[in-house]
Parts: sequence; structure tokens; C-alpha cells
Amino acid sequence: MTTVPEFQTSPGMRDILPPESARWRRFVEVFAQVAESAGYGQVLSPLLEDLGVFQRIGDATDVVSKEMYDFVDKGGRHIALRPELTASICRAFVQHNPQMPWKIWYSGSMFRYEKPQRGRYRQFDQVGIEVLGADDPNLDVEIIALGWEFYAALGLQQVKLILNSLGEPDDRARYVQALKAYFEANLEELSPESRVTLEKNPLRVLDSKRPQDAALVAAAPRIAEFYSEQAAAHFAAVQAGLTALDIPFTVEPKLVRGLDYYRHTTFEYQGGTLDSAQNALGGGGRYDGLVEALGGKPTAGVGFALGLDRTLLACDDEGVFAPPSTAVDVFVVDTTGGAEALALTAQLRRAGLRADRAYENRSMKSQMKAADRSGAAIALIVGSNELEAGTVVVRPLRAEQVGDDTQSGQSVVARTDLLSHLTKVMS
Repeated sequence: MTTVPEFQTSPGMRDILPPESARWRRFVEVFAQVAESAGYGQVLSPLLEDLGVFQRIGDATDVVSKEMYDFVDKGGRHIALRPELTASICRAFVQHNPQMPWKIWYSGSMFRYEKPQRGRYRQFDQVGIEVLGADDPNLDVEIIALGWEFYAALGLQQVKLILNSLGEPDDRARYVQALKAYFEANLEELSPESRVTLEKNPLRVLDSKRPQDAALVAAAPRIAEFYSEQAAAHFAAVQAGLTALDIPFTVEPKLVRGLDYYRHTTFEYQGGTLDSAQNALGGGGRYDGLVEALGGKPTAGVGFALGLDRTLLACDDEGVFAPPSTAVDVFVVDTTGGAEALALTAQLRRAGLRADRAYENRSMKSQMKAADRSGAAIALIVGSNELEAGTVVVRPLRAEQVGDDTQSGQSVVARTDLLSHLTKVMS
């Protein structure tokens, strides 16, 4: 009978173990390469912020009203675990007053108290980009293109890009009023959940995936009907830029951001292999007003956040970006007490090889089993004879490890020649 541990992870949270943890690290490394190739620098933000930082993103959102982990700390401060990072980045911008345009990237864990489901957890990781201090449609194009390039770098080929524009703030305000009037005129056809949403934010009704709302949402007014000349020109420039870069996209009028500070470009990356109700890999847009709400001067901003879990699910579906091997290169077997294994592994690691060993002075048979389990290509064996002669037995462990010296099996190498021999064999 299996004993259930007394302590386990909290619901919606989990341990990431090897080799999956190495995949997570590599995910961030690939993103860093893409972002830094375009001149973006990394910002490391605290997990905790003053509650007010996140309240600025909108009390009408579930993130603020229902999902935040917030508490009063021992100093009497009301703080929250970050549910997203854009607000934290804008707070840092106001606090440190960097030179504009401020081009940064980030990665890390977020926390939301929501129902766990496939690809969605209460502690989840994102990578993202933000640029503050420039209102240029070509910057929107650059941001979108970097996300597209990142997915390509992972090997994904079935990502879809959908695009929309919310226009200028006045355009958006007129559109919200038109939506509200439209849905109120058809209130009996709306689902009960969407009626509640309508009271908070009419834009969010467009996000409804409920069958009862489908026909009404499909026939709703379109934001393009309310664009000013400037907004239409901005959106046209973004589309032209993406076309020039050969990045395919679909204009989706129902793609909105429910927070008041969003304006102009909105976009979303979707996984073509994922269920349509949960296929968003990440997204973003241009926002205005958040820096000002946090005490700064009016500042244009644009950015995105990409979800790690959903993206890795898409990678699994497409059979790309597999967990990297955690196997070591060399495993040291020492039957003379362990001191030689200590010295050898240190020497090998300093030379750039991945090396491991057994402990507790186990038998040769036990250590060789450990060597095989380690995935190492080569075992280095030191017994009393080798210790006295200053040699090491080099034994290939994998069928593919062949060469001039390994074709017929193991060889005996002088300790002083070991590194050069391994370099030759493993190349």
C-alpha cells in the first residue's frame, strides 16, 4: 500500500523535476537570445508589490477582484503576489526614470487564484517584452515579430497570429457605448454570465465562448466602424509592416483587451494544435495610461506576455523542443575508497566535461550500474592497480562511442594523457 505524504504541493501548484526543469530553463534562454538580439535588456522584478500597483489594472477584472493572492505583511503593508508583470514594469519605470524608449524583457512566476486546468495553474510562468516611451506602429510590428521569431526558434510551425486595433481612447469610448446599447437591446438572449460581464465591461462580452452568446457576439458592432483617421492609419501601418516581414495574420474584430488603458494594436498568438477554447499561447498590445495611473507622466507602451505551460503543450503536440538530455559525459568508478573519484570529477568538470560518480564506497558492480543509469558515454575506472600505475581504464558505455581506441572496447590511459584522450574519443 502506497503511503500518501503528509505534505504535498498546494492545489494548482506543482514541482518541476528534471529533465523538464532543464526544458524550462532552456525556454527562457531561447527567449533571452531572441529579445537581446533586438536590444532588449532584462528586468528582474520582485514577486511582491503593493496591492495598489495591481489595482491600477482595473477593479472590474477578475485578476484584481477575485484572483489575487494578497495579504497584510508584518509591517502592516497590504501587498500581493504579482498576477502579471506589466504593472510591475510600469511601476519600475516610474520609480527609476530610465532613458526612453525603455526596451526590456522579463521572465518569472505569476500567481492567480483560479480554477486549475490543462495548461493553467495558480502559479504559472511567463516571458514577455515591454517598451515604454515610443508611439510608433513600426515598434508594434517589431514586438509582434519578436514573438513570432521566438515561436519559430522553438520549432513551432502551427502558430496563428490574430490582430485587431482598439483605436484611440475616444474611438474606444464610442465603441463601448455602442456595444452596451446593442447588448442591452438584446439582453434576454445573453447568457446570465455575460449579463454580469456587461455591467462591468461591455468589451469582455466579446470574449464569451458560451454557445448561447455566439450569434449575438457574431452580429455585434465592429470597432473598425469607429476608428478615427489616425487610428485607421496606425492599424494600416502595422498590417503593412507585418506583410513586409512575411508574417501571416488574421484580423479578428472580437479580439479586445478589457482594461481601460489599452489602445490601438492588440494581438494574440494561438496554438493550432490546442483546443479552441484554450488555444491562446500569449498576446499583448499597445497601452496608454497605466504609467500615469502609477504616478508617472503620460507614456506610450506596448508589449506582450507569453505563457510557458501552454507553449510547451503546443511543442509537445508538434513534437518539437523536447527536454534536453541531462546525461553526463563521463562517470567515474572508483574502487579505491573514493578519493580518486573526487579528484577526477573535479578535473573533468574544470575541463568543461559533465562528470558524476558514485558514493558510499560501493562495489564495482553497483557503481557500473550507476554509470549506466547516468547516461554517460564513458566510464573511467580506477582500481588499486590503476592507482599504483597512474592510469585510468576508459570504457565506452554506448554502442555509438566508437573510434580508433574504442572500436574493440576499453583502453588503459595514463592519467596525464586522460584529458587529451577523452577529447579525441568524444569528438
